[in-house]
Parts: sequence; C-alpha cells; structure tokens
Amino acid sequence: MSDNEHKDEELSPAEELKKAAEQADLAEEAEEAAAEGAGEGGEPEAFDPEMAVALQEAQAKAAESYDLYVRACAEMENIRRRCAEDVVKAQKFGVEKFAKNLLPVVDSLEKALESAKDETGPLKEGMEVTYKQLIHALDLSGMTPINAKGEKFDPAVHQAIVMVPAAEGQLPGTVAAVFQTGWKIHERVLRPAMVSVVQG
Repeated sequence: MSDNEHKDEELSPAEELKKAAEQADLAEEAEEAAAEGAGEGGEPEAFDPEMAVALQEAQAKAAESYDLYVRACAEMENIRRRCAEDVVKAQKFGVEKFAKNLLPVVDSLEKALESAKDETGPLKEGMEVTYKQLIHALDLSGMTPINAKGEKFDPAVHQAIVMVPAAEGQLPGTVAAVFQTGWKIHERVLRPAMVSVVQG
C-alpha cells in the first residue's frame, strides 16, 4: 500500500467533508469555465463528470429541502390560524348547551308573568325582578332574543307553524304572531322563533 493511500484511509470525517466540499467547488468552477469557454468559441475544459453529477444531486437535494421547509412553514401558519379560530369559537359558544337548557326557564317565567299581568303584590314583583336578572345574565353571555313580529319571514331565524289570512295593515310573507321567542348566541341561532306567517 502506498503512502498516499495510507493517508486517505486516515482522513477524519471532518476532513473528508472538507475534501468533498472542495471537490464540489472545483467541479462547479470547472463547469463555469467550460460554459465560458464554449461561449467564447473555444473548446470547453475537461472536468470530472462524477463531480458534476454530485453537484447536481446536491442542488436537487437543496431544492427539495427548501420546498419541504416552505411547506412546513405554511402548515404551521395554518395550524396557528385554526387554533386561534377555535379559541375564539370556544369563548363565544362554550356556554351554548347550557344556554339552550335555560330557555325553557325563560319561557316558563314569561308565561307566568303573562298569566299574572292583572295581579299585583310582592310575588309578581319578585317574578319580574327574577326575569330581568335572567335576561341580563343571558345578555352578558352574548344571547339576544330574535325580533320576529311584523318582520319579513326568514327561514334562517323563524319557524313557521301556521299560515294566517292577512289582517288590516299586514303584508304577505310577514310574521303575524310569535308563539315562542327565538334566541341567538352571538351570530348563531340558538333556537328559531315559532311564528305564524301572513298568507301571500
């Protein structure tokens, strides 16, 4: 075994990497020189084809890695945006199920107050205060009643129960009466209003 072969076997990984980089640089310089020679009408200088192949493979690998990096950045941005949207939805609609379960309580209080409209005394006053406090609590949670009577029928927020003939001053396709109040939580319909609609 010659001294040169013995030296090649003793190269450390760092030295081998450095040597490979130097060979890649030499191959790139040879390729550029060949391109310049061909452009000037001269004969292109000879260069190591293996180094040219290695350079092309390295460039292809770098392009592939950059493409993966760009895709990963885009995916992370999409995940961040979706997480932010989920947090906003959770803050807005986290009490949706609980709020829907409270609506029968609101209905019962409204019917009780309607039945006791001619009554007076502390019992009715207590019911009115309780009802106002409950409506205020719902409002703080982002819940609002759906205004329906006299409005144009909208199937997105109204549920038609019956069609009625038009009375004086009523327009066809509008809500004649409300049987059950509808509710929204923010922009989402929690419960549509049950209504009667004027016939067209």
